[in-house]
Amino acid sequence: MSFCAVFFMLLLMGAPSQAGDLDAFPDLNLNDPGAVQEAARVLQEEIKLAARPQTYLLIDLVTSTIHIKGRGVELHRVPIVAWSAKALHNLKGTHRLIVRPPVVRRKIDPTTSVEQEPISLADMPVGYTLSFTPSLIIDVAPVAGENPLQWLKARGNAWWRSLKDETRSLSTGQSTTQGPHLQLEVSAEQAQSLAWSAVDGMALVVRRRADK
Repeated sequence: MSFCAVFFMLLLMGAPSQAGDLDAFPDLNLNDPGAVQEAARVLQEEIKLAARPQTYLLIDLVTSTIHIKGRGVELHRVPIVAWSAKALHNLKGTHRLIVRPPVVRRKIDPTTSVEQEPISLADMPVGYTLSFTPSLIIDVAPVAGENPLQWLKARGNAWWRSLKDETRSLSTGQSTTQGPHLQLEVSAEQAQSLAWSAVDGMALVVRRRADK
């Protein structure tokens, strides 16, 4: 067994009791040093997050799954239908959400005595961009077959952002450092669930593929 594998097993044994329900990555190939090193990095970050009463996100690009967790326990799972990424080698540590998905709030009529419905899951957007610090952009779009217009809009926003960065680089004569960028396709319903769960300052950890 490699040194990385031994380190990973020691890390698991030393995990605090609050993180007892953490997923130990059953898909992990212990003979792949890069995969073990990445899993150990993610587990270290998740143990710290699970020690506090907070909801956080784990995006697992190995299993194509988004996990919404609290205290290390999975609260909801979002399957990723397709994804693409740029500059994931710059992605390290824990990221915090600074821009939540926009929600079109209903106007309340003060003149009516009829009880009006509060905002619900159905009011959440199906296509949006999440911004994190340190720098990380995540574009969420519904599967193309479910909502072609929203899918095109999400792709268009990502293309326009990339074009602006390249134009700025050419005009200044300086190369623009590209931060990590993820494009995720999920079902429309799951996109709304993810938007509903997002709160200011929400923590995120991303598990990358070993070859990324």
